[in-house]
Amino acid sequence: MGNQRRQFLLNALKLFDMGLMVLSFGLATIAVSQESPTSLAEFFAMRVKISNFVTFCGLLLVWYFLFSMFGIYASRRLSRRRDEVFDILKVSSAATVAIFLAAALFRIRMVRTVFLPTFWVASSFGLIASRLVVRAVLKRARQHGRNLRDVLIVGTNPRAIRFAKKIEATTELGYRVIGFIDDKWAGTDEFNGSGFHQVCTFAGAAAFLRENVVDEVIVALPMGSLHTQASRIAELCAEQGIMLRFLPNVFDLKTARSRTEELAGDSVVTHYTGALEGWAVVVKRALDVVFSLCLIILLAPVFLITAVLIRLTSPGPVFFLQSRLGLNKRRFLVYKFRTMVQDAEKRMKEIEHLNEVSGPVFKIKDDPRITPLGKFLRKTSVDELPQLFNVLQGHMSLVGPRPLPVRDYEGVNQDWHRRRFSVRPGITCLWQVNGRSSIAFEKWMELDLEYIDKWSLWLDFQILVRTIPAVLKGSGAA
Repeated sequence: MGNQRRQFLLNALKLFDMGLMVLSFGLATIAVSQESPTSLAEFFAMRVKISNFVTFCGLLLVWYFLFSMFGIYASRRLSRRRDEVFDILKVSSAATVAIFLAAALFRIRMVRTVFLPTFWVASSFGLIASRLVVRAVLKRARQHGRNLRDVLIVGTNPRAIRFAKKIEATTELGYRVIGFIDDKWAGTDEFNGSGFHQVCTFAGAAAFLRENVVDEVIVALPMGSLHTQASRIAELCAEQGIMLRFLPNVFDLKTARSRTEELAGDSVVTHYTGALEGWAVVVKRALDVVFSLCLIILLAPVFLITAVLIRLTSPGPVFFLQSRLGLNKRRFLVYKFRTMVQDAEKRMKEIEHLNEVSGPVFKIKDDPRITPLGKFLRKTSVDELPQLFNVLQGHMSLVGPRPLPVRDYEGVNQDWHRRRFSVRPGITCLWQVNGRSSIAFEKWMELDLEYIDKWSLWLDFQILVRTIPAVLKGSGAA
């Protein structure tokens, strides 16, 4: 399932949940009204006070944050049904307590003895029923080859083969085994007859991980004899930000955090870097959607004027589309206002020797391919504004490591640089607010990893605030 569609369905689920809460509130209100019956005419004649309306909106906001805090919108691919039901009961109980506190503070008369249990039962039943339906729909989708995660298994021993077969048999989990990593050993012939295929040896693991889409790596090696190879695979995954699971063992990974889960009936330990899930990540994505949409609407005149000026001042399209690497190295087209002449990409080889920055990236202060208007657009960062549509689509975030062009990525020769792809790329990050093109490539990569390791909503807010003066000064723009 694509990021855009997944985000759309998640937002639809959030709206549905809030609708269920409103419906539960209404049912509880009807239950209270039965204690003192009111005719239909009297009911419609009642006036809704502004204070009551504001209080109810406040409750909706509180419910939304409670849902996020209790992990209701986190991935439930590996969680058991009963664990999800328990979490729903916790959030419906917390929502009921929120109503009780609001009633005590604002003296809401309708919240009587029968109101709270009616609301709790109605909301709990509705939420549990909806989640069971979602589970059934996702199970069917995954059984038909949708919403899959590509898994690479390390080891070709009988244990690894049994585990792979269990994954493929448990189709509702939505895992697809793309291959195995191992060297030739005494059991290789037996593995070759299993129906699975080996994609590379241990020596080729780094190249395979950097050149292919891999969502998860599962280590199923005998640790006693192959600890060195397993540790190297673990280091590669930590460096490149790829989720790692193993059937269980302990690795000393400095940058990765771990948690235990159940996968196809076996216990696995998951290593990950950065924020994997939780209410903070949900809020980050919600803010991305809200702010990018608002900015697109507010800056519509700027978009129009810029588009007209580009067409009037130089031949060629208004927008420049370039393939870049996003989350887990998935490619997407980044949108920018065109600032160069039409054949700029073809003329790249003619001026590569003029590169003024270190590393695989290409930057020169007075690039002859840039148009006069393009210099202004770059200086003011107006050329980056179309990336708000990338944010809205889910390809990017407002804050995150800048997405690298394919050309630049192919020049990266350090695997620890690739951990930056473990999070969604962004329009601005620590690199932008600390000098941009004036910063060496190695320092740029270090700043990106610092952002991943220290990420929080507060850090995002600080970066966004610091981006404004950086843009106004044109710091490091090239």
